Amino acid sequence: MLERLSWKRLVLELVLVCLPALIVGLRFGYLPWLLMLALLALMIWHARNLMRLSHWVWVDRKMTPPTGRGSWESVFYGLNQMQSRNRRRRRELRQLIKRFRSGAESLPDALVLATDDGIIFWCNGLAQQILGLRWPEDYGQNILNLLRYPEFARYLRERDFSRPLTLVISHSRHIEFRIMPYSEGQWLIVARDVTQMHNLEGARRNFFANVSHELRTPLTVLQGYLEVLQDGEMPPALREKALSTMQEQSRRMDTLVKQLLTLSRIEAAPSFELQDKIDVPVMLSMLQREAETLSGGRHQIHFHTDPHLRVLGNDEQLRSAISNLVYNAVNHTPQGTRIDVSWLRTPQGGARFTVKDNGPGIAPEHIPRLTERFYRVDKARSRQTGGSGLGLAIVKHALSHHNARLDITSVAHQETVFSFTLAPGRIVPQPQNSRVTSAR
Repeated sequence: MLERLSWKRLVLELVLVCLPALIVGLRFGYLPWLLMLALLALMIWHARNLMRLSHWVWVDRKMTPPTGRGSWESVFYGLNQMQSRNRRRRRELRQLIKRFRSGAESLPDALVLATDDGIIFWCNGLAQQILGLRWPEDYGQNILNLLRYPEFARYLRERDFSRPLTLVISHSRHIEFRIMPYSEGQWLIVARDVTQMHNLEGARRNFFANVSHELRTPLTVLQGYLEVLQDGEMPPALREKALSTMQEQSRRMDTLVKQLLTLSRIEAAPSFELQDKIDVPVMLSMLQREAETLSGGRHQIHFHTDPHLRVLGNDEQLRSAISNLVYNAVNHTPQGTRIDVSWLRTPQGGARFTVKDNGPGIAPEHIPRLTERFYRVDKARSRQTGGSGLGLAIVKHALSHHNARLDITSVAHQETVFSFTLAPGRIVPQPQNSRVTSAR
């Protein structure tokens, strides 16, 4: 292995060049001229190697330096070793940068690297999606020219990054910004989409407000009548009315609590076992009798079922979804309305459940919000009928566990339809001679 160049080697090289000239000069004369020629030859040799080195540095595209002899061999070998080390370090650096970018792309946050003046020099893919940046087109652009929000500009200008900044940007998305020093004169800007968290927080506040509102009325009624009962004797008629009203309000609270528990249980469970063989025709036969009893002859109720159409699923959740849809039709349609309930096979081999009525219908602006908790189209009528506004929310979440969706369509004073479809894979194989029957 070659060693680095030293003064000892240079002196030895000089001696080896001058020694023949010295011997010849001492024997034949002309010693100064011969020594001068020897030194000139040595200088020309060094100059030639210098020119080869300069040509390799500035002109030659080869990765390795030229080979040399004598003192230049160690120089060229050292350059070759340095090149090898640099190539190895560049490979390691490329791998490090690749891992960094791969990790940055895998993060659930948008990342932007910028100078302290706001000049962008890198961003990940999520920053392009969330913040609308374009890469590499936006390289060198000032982030304030791309995110034109006064609050964001003030946040950067004040440079107080102890607290995050939340902005509402396009399409009502809530974005949380955090900024931290990345290196000297550089910032790491982290942006996170907190829209879902914001919506959940709003839903939580609305939920508690609605629950407290729903419980306040029956509790006020109960408290009022209890105070009257404590004051002394009451006339029998008033006493009977008070007891009846308190029973009605207690049943209303009991129903509300049960529905809240049902909804909470459905939402809390990550998944349900969907292997129950559910005899939906038998379930609908029982629901038909209950619906006719609940209606008391005020509606024309017709059930159309395929007696052999059974499905796989969660019995409790599917029963809850179907019964809520049937009871809603009875409770929220006026007297004389025709209600048609059907459970039939679809042309694609699935199963479709439909509840249809010819009542007054639902205005289009209400339909997207019907499955929200405590949402009511007619709040006064819902309270009169004992509705809590949770039935369709329970239906929505119960169906979601069966990979089904509640479809709602309505035409004023003509037809309102609530329906859902189960996939063919959930159908229990049935006998060949199955047929559709109609029951009333």
